[in-house]
Amino acid sequence: MEAPSSSNQRVQPNLQTGLARPDVLYFGYGSNMWLEQMERRCPQSTYVGIAILEGWRWMINERGYANVVPSAEDHVYGLVYKLSEEDEKSLDVYEGVPLDYIKKFMAVKQSGSAPLLNKEFNTLVYVDEIRLHDDLPRTEYIYRMNMAIRDALKEGVPPEYMDKYLRPFIPANA
Repeated sequence: MEAPSSSNQRVQPNLQTGLARPDVLYFGYGSNMWLEQMERRCPQSTYVGIAILEGWRWMINERGYANVVPSAEDHVYGLVYKLSEEDEKSLDVYEGVPLDYIKKFMAVKQSGSAPLLNKEFNTLVYVDEIRLHDDLPRTEYIYRMNMAIRDALKEGVPPEYMDKYLRPFIPANA
């Protein structure tokens, strides 16, 4: 996984301030681990690699979608993407910011063998801080999550992680 450096950052002008803004690294832990979905939602995005969010637990909340909640003994795997400003705005709409999720920058750790400039780095993470209880997934979400699980496994997320955290919520043959 490669963290952006000053030599390879694509810079987008900010029309309000006139200042340039570097691309953002985004940590997708739910259906946005489905690479094709991310290509559709954020066409300028670039898949970077796998990372781990320590001290959080993956769950399906009362809305029927993935969320992460603080949990000292747990961790969350996700796929990291580099987003342009336009892609971030598009993802905000898909994620229902600010009503369904809020945006946080959180430290994640590299997973896998690709070298990073820093082993720990900040990524944008969408978190629902209101709906924090385990619930059932929406029917339409099960298919998208199965595609996400398939892609995440292909990229190297451990099957044991899927079995422990995602499969209790997401049936494999739905």
